[in-house]
Amino acid sequence: MGGLPDETRVVDEVPKCLLVDGRWVDACGGTTFDVLDPSTGEVLCAVADATPEDGRRALDAAAAAQKAFAATAPRARADMLMAAYDLLHERVDDLALLMTLEMGKPLAEAKGEIAYAAEFFRHFAEEAVRIDGGYQTAPAGGGRFLIAKQPVGPALLITPWNFPMAMGTRKIGPAVAAGCTSIIKPAEQTPLSMLALGEILREAGVPDGVVNILPTSRPGELTEPLLRSGVIRKLSFTGSTEVGRVLLAQSAEKVLRTSMELGGNAGFVVFEDADIDEAVAGAMAAKMRNTGEACTAANRIFVQRSVIEEFGERLAKAMAELPVGRGVEDGVRVGPLIDEAAREKVQTLVDDAVAGGARVLTGGTAPDGPGYFYPPTVLTGVAASARMGREEIFGPVAPLTPFDTEDEVVEAVNDTEYGLVNYVFTNDLRRGLRVAEALESGMVGLNQGVVSNPAAPFGGVKASGLGREGGRTGIEEFLETKYVGIAM
Repeated sequence: MGGLPDETRVVDEVPKCLLVDGRWVDACGGTTFDVLDPSTGEVLCAVADATPEDGRRALDAAAAAQKAFAATAPRARADMLMAAYDLLHERVDDLALLMTLEMGKPLAEAKGEIAYAAEFFRHFAEEAVRIDGGYQTAPAGGGRFLIAKQPVGPALLITPWNFPMAMGTRKIGPAVAAGCTSIIKPAEQTPLSMLALGEILREAGVPDGVVNILPTSRPGELTEPLLRSGVIRKLSFTGSTEVGRVLLAQSAEKVLRTSMELGGNAGFVVFEDADIDEAVAGAMAAKMRNTGEACTAANRIFVQRSVIEEFGERLAKAMAELPVGRGVEDGVRVGPLIDEAAREKVQTLVDDAVAGGARVLTGGTAPDGPGYFYPPTVLTGVAASARMGREEIFGPVAPLTPFDTEDEVVEAVNDTEYGLVNYVFTNDLRRGLRVAEALESGMVGLNQGVVSNPAAPFGGVKASGLGREGGRTGIEEFLETKYVGIAM
């Protein structure tokens, strides 16, 4: 691999094996797959490629460790998470560089993700010691109700490539806090961040078998037997709605507890009374976080007709000024997309919108050269029939559509099978609350372009998923409620 010595060093230092029962081991048969740098298309390294047999090894380890780990004192589990929190901060520079190399985001964003990821460990360390139940007199008298919370059992955690560290800690944190063992299947494109996190968890004192990590290039072959085993009792998945539906069907046989954070089609609404500077800043945050490769990204931007021209000009100017390049370079704000297929999809969606009458204010054409780059792009006058109104763009493209009335825009925003997050910008408090309540989504950003917070429940409705991650709700997803009736 080419590049600076630090780039080579951080990749070389990461274990390239599977983490099973507290040990780094090769895949059965010694199979591996390549991890690429999306900014160059070059191979970074090869990592172990887990097989169904490896899945059985990890399943046996998680099952064997479950009883003892469930009996671990809550404070001990909290201390493990806090130790991992400290190690993440100590190693932020190397971890951020590693993340930038395998998925492309600029170093500043990668450092921000490491800090965000660490916060999930701190948050759930605090939740671990607050797991509670209840005790009450039966309404008719003569008996008592005892309510207890217990770990659901071994969990399968499947993480995406776009936030390879934070989506891991968002799942591992509550699993450890609740007393659940787990098997983690990281995305094929970005296994290195999770493997580095596995080593941190070992150093933090997490017992053998509690966290097992299985990178693979054949996810379906690995995960289906795990879900149908009867040993796994919980599935937490972040990824596409299409894959989520398949996993839900597989989980139905054993009636597994599931948390599904699936696709999004976020609406971003700018009313004419909004502060335009704040709205542009909010749109930049909601659209360009992670180069637009986020399920929370503003996918459809609706601007009241009287201000759409001004808003579009300001947004296009801000987008055009963003430096594009390798995320390891100084000053870069926009990195590559994850692979060539992603870039081709973005270009196809842009071409479709333009063919339908949209006008390009900036960007709109993929550059030549190595890497999977796409320029920050703003389109105005995007028709409701455009494909990007129905499909996740997952790239740095902001499509603007005019609207006239509040009722009209609420109907337009809700006209999608998805319901993860929406954004509303207005200086009318009553309107803001009224629209926020009317929008069909699990989250709403009111005059803010970023809603993610470890202390808040994250998740969607409709085809955007089931359950919530983060907040107090996040640990409940890994706990069963047991009622004990007591005769007096």
